[in-house]
Amino acid sequence: MENQQLTQLIRRELPGILRRDREMREWVLSLTRERYADKGETESRFDRVLDELRRDREENTRKWEENRQYLERILVIVEAILGIRYEPDASAYMKQQRSFEQMFYDDARRVLEDIFQQPVHTLQYYDEAGEVLIGRPDDVRLDAIYLENGLVMCELRSSVSKADMYTFERKVAFYEKFHQCQVDRKLVISPMMDERARVLATKLGVEVYSSARDVTR
Repeated sequence: MENQQLTQLIRRELPGILRRDREMREWVLSLTRERYADKGETESRFDRVLDELRRDREENTRKWEENRQYLERILVIVEAILGIRYEPDASAYMKQQRSFEQMFYDDARRVLEDIFQQPVHTLQYYDEAGEVLIGRPDDVRLDAIYLENGLVMCELRSSVSKADMYTFERKVAFYEKFHQCQVDRKLVISPMMDERARVLATKLGVEVYSSARDVTR
């Protein structure tokens, strides 16, 4: 009997055999179960994925809340040192945020200079082609440390999102293209970093630190 005839015979006879013969039915189900997950198993996998997503969301929420409280404590200290009085209007709040951002930047920069025993150079370029900000020509600012055995690029920010991480990577690529060179280390230092930014940093080969004091030479 040819294969085509055998296939037609199976298609015609198999449904009736399965209805009459329980053992045959169980045997066929066991074969298909090895290749395709049944409904219960599929739902179980789906539930596990949902649980993992929920746990990740709760963990990220907890970390953001801890970082927010940490930054609020820092702001209290800054206010006490600089004599800044909190005012509830938006313009005053933004001014205080900028003051904190600058203080964080200055402190991280000073620590890096102590670790590497080299100055941190702030570089300014104009990205005429809009490569960094995706179609928007603008100024590009980079912090670089020049060492005898390599070049280190830094991003020092009080908070970093996934989009910020992508922007930093494009800044580095812009510098490498402009100078026809290779950056040896990429550092992002921030006390409040989105978990998605951390995952992306791993893929991009970027070292991330909550404090500049954690950086090793």
